[in-house]
Amino acid sequence: MSLTTTILMLIFGWLSVATAMLWGVLRIARRHHHSPARQNSKPARGHAAAH
Repeated sequence: MSLTTTILMLIFGWLSVATAMLWGVLRIARRHHHSPARQNSKPARGHAAAH
């Protein structure tokens, strides 16, 4: 293999790993994202004897 081919393979390999890691982080962040509107839309639960 020539030097150019080796360098290009290293660059494309690094880009593929970086893309896969970014995709995984975004997937986890999207799954665990809690918006304030979603948290406030749940009714407050109190004791049954509170009324």
